[in-house]
Amino acid sequence: MNNDEKFMQYAIDIANKGKFRVMPNPLVGCVLVMNEEVIAEGWHDHIGGLHAEQMAIADAEARGISLQGATAYITLEPCNHFGRTPPCTESLLWAGIKKVVIGALDPNPTVRGGGLDVLQNEGFDFKTGILKESCEEQMGPFMHWCRNRRPLVTLKAATDINGRIDGNKDVPAERFSNEESLNLVQDLRAESMAILIGVNTAIRDNPSLTVRGRDIGPRDRPLRVVIDPNNRILNDSNLMNDGLAPTLLVQISEFDKTNDKEHVERVVISENKEIEISKILDMLGDRKIQSLLVEGGCNTWMRFLESGFVDKAHLCVSNIELSGESNELFRKEYLLTSGLSKIRDIKISNDTVSLWKK
Repeated sequence: MNNDEKFMQYAIDIANKGKFRVMPNPLVGCVLVMNEEVIAEGWHDHIGGLHAEQMAIADAEARGISLQGATAYITLEPCNHFGRTPPCTESLLWAGIKKVVIGALDPNPTVRGGGLDVLQNEGFDFKTGILKESCEEQMGPFMHWCRNRRPLVTLKAATDINGRIDGNKDVPAERFSNEESLNLVQDLRAESMAILIGVNTAIRDNPSLTVRGRDIGPRDRPLRVVIDPNNRILNDSNLMNDGLAPTLLVQISEFDKTNDKEHVERVVISENKEIEISKILDMLGDRKIQSLLVEGGCNTWMRFLESGFVDKAHLCVSNIELSGESNELFRKEYLLTSGLSKIRDIKISNDTVSLWKK
């Protein structure tokens, strides 16, 4: 690994300090280097906060370090537009930085080369594409939405040792994943801008679909989406009543919403009996949802897999055997046939969690 790659990897590592908190902005890191030594660092910490370049410059200022002639290593092309903060290109110019090394170019149409144009016009020495794949992977949902205008889809499934997802339907649903595996689910939720289930899961499990035990900062709570074509969701369910996060019902016709709470919204996107997955993703993309977690149940998982729009999967298999006679099964072979490849297995007590990617 050469010096450019070493310092860019440093920037990638510190960008993770903003994990869960920056959406819909991407994770971005910046390190400032002089004489082959890091003299300041910054990252985008939360939505509305300083950008990584601005935090790094502030870090140097606070410690009385001059940045004249310094090199900035930034995981994403610096912005050149006014948003919640001033343009980062202006901050770099004002600070006296002479060279900028960039990991990934910004595909956002409000940026798209604008930052590079300014750097070039102002006489900066710059270089691009350093650890590009790693930088883009870290900013996956943002990159995916900018390029496709639909969210990156992660499917989360959990089964018993036989591939069953539920036991006796006459009794409350059994929990079979261990606590550590459930903690991983909270990470997945915190990384998502929306969480989706089918109406059968909403009725059977009565979930809240909230993020627990993770600091997501001032960003919006994940949107809770229910595919409910025929308005079967129960009015007294958590999703309809708790107000802990917005709930969006995806339906095939208008239904009475007189008694809906303020946090509940209904959207009709199909006149067919079966709502197309592509239309759901287009609708969410139009709402600038960059990352979607699909949590269940089995019919919903299969429909997403068959649609070809699943980008990642998280399959937890417990060594517990559920009681009852349910034949509702989910196998890892379904992930393989949909074009996903297993990245690795994680052993957590009696559970095996496998990570998959297209």
